[in-house]
Amino acid sequence: MEINNALGRRKTAVARVYLTAGTGTMTVNKKDHKVYFPTLSLQIAANKAFQVTNTEGQFDTTIHVNGGGQTGQADAIKLAISRALVKHNAELKPSLKVAGLLTRDPRMVERKKPGQKKARKRFQFVKR
Repeated sequence: MEINNALGRRKTAVARVYLTAGTGTMTVNKKDHKVYFPTLSLQIAANKAFQVTNTEGQFDTTIHVNGGGQTGQADAIKLAISRALVKHNAELKPSLKVAGLLTRDPRMVERKKPGQKKARKRFQFVKR
């Protein structure tokens, strides 16, 4: 039994994915992925790599994810599963690359600057 693992990140979320040959069950932090991600859009995002490569139902996926919010975690899982599939079978790389699933999204939260309310929002200016 071969185990492929990979790491995915998005914003401050970090996902570690372990793929084993199986029936297609996906466990996120010891819960079913449909319980962990209640909305359909997040479930679809987490399964996107399997849909693109037509490998749905072929792998059991165990995922440990922490940090960030639900969307960041779902995107981190998407990247990690894509990387694990490429480790398992290098022939899947072109289709995943075309779908944009192997690119780490570099956008992060901009830091708050001193003398301002937020990163870009300023306090109200009083002329007189």
